[in-house]
Amino acid sequence: MTQRWRSVARASGLTAPDGTTRPTIFAEMTALAQATGAANLGQGFPDADGPEWIRAAAMEAIRAGANQYPPGRGIPELRDAIAAHQKRHYGIELDPATEVIVTAGATEALAAAVLALAGAGDEVVTLEPFYDAHAAVIAMAGATHVTVPLRPDPTGFRLDPVAFAAAVSERTRLIILNTPHNPTGTVLNDAELITVAEAAARVDAIVITDEVYEHLVFGEQPHHPIATLPGMAERTLTVSSAGKTFSLTGWKVGWVAGPAPLIEALLAVKQFLTYSGGAPFQPAIARALTEGDADIAELRSSLAARRDLLVAGLRAAGFTLVVPEGTYFVCADATPFLTSEMPDGAAFARALPARIGVACVPLSAFCRPGSVTSEALSSWVRFTFVKDEGTLRRAIERLGTLRE
Repeated sequence: MTQRWRSVARASGLTAPDGTTRPTIFAEMTALAQATGAANLGQGFPDADGPEWIRAAAMEAIRAGANQYPPGRGIPELRDAIAAHQKRHYGIELDPATEVIVTAGATEALAAAVLALAGAGDEVVTLEPFYDAHAAVIAMAGATHVTVPLRPDPTGFRLDPVAFAAAVSERTRLIILNTPHNPTGTVLNDAELITVAEAAARVDAIVITDEVYEHLVFGEQPHHPIATLPGMAERTLTVSSAGKTFSLTGWKVGWVAGPAPLIEALLAVKQFLTYSGGAPFQPAIARALTEGDADIAELRSSLAARRDLLVAGLRAAGFTLVVPEGTYFVCADATPFLTSEMPDGAAFARALPARIGVACVPLSAFCRPGSVTSEALSSWVRFTFVKDEGTLRRAIERLGTLRE
């Protein structure tokens, strides 16, 4: 009998050819960066902490005694703030008492939702490339992972509506949507969202939408939650978190919003994962969601400038790339630099830290091993720009030596 952890490791690309378990690609690239002194544009964590006043609010909460278990659903102040946030930004009406739950980051939210709502015999559809946790939680649930490719074109990585419709069948229980999309930086447009909504309605599937980068959007295409489309509020669980929005990734404060029956199902699983956590961080994030719009705008503006800096540097170095509409990441085709010793993006990424002192991540790490999408994107890599300007400029200077 196959142990479940092996299925999870295999699904998330952690199984080595000899059958042993290897670290995630993010941990591997960060270790290589540390060993070589490389500029780490591989793992997407900020160089700088979030706003000081939000951090001070957490310290105030500790001193005020917020150090024991908070309620399993999250403190009322944070659930109220999440509901108000969804109303203010998107016009989504929520009952904070029954339609919002606080989680240990978006990762727990996704895990609890998939474990609650899918199992053996069910299919779960995602886009490909996909964030590795999506594949892992599908494997945890024992469900079947079905993927639909995002294909690069001059406007971004785009969804093929015919392929998506074909992938969604009567066996589809869940659709996991990620927009703004990690790793590609795509923000799904209205036509793409309608494609997903129509397919979900056709087979009565539930949509779990991972929107952790919701405020980090830079182009002309705004972020529209799929829950705002007609008929979708009752079949959508919206996942987000404070980590990316406020550069506080280690606090692990996430949430899920959606219909009360689906939240109840999620709670039944979530209370046996962490039960609750982040006691002093929850009141701080409640304040951040209520008072922090200016901080969000400042971060978005800064990231847009850093995105433009990295895009220009990669182009000058000789990469073909897709300009991201959101997130922290730029995906680039390394084909001009591949050799017999570095035949694909994975080999290129592993060689780069020692060769020129820059770390990135192969895009194939976000694909199912051997899939059509993995083959199509085998030469692509992902760089993050959520680093300070000095780090980015050092990386750009070093990337410029690739032509030599």
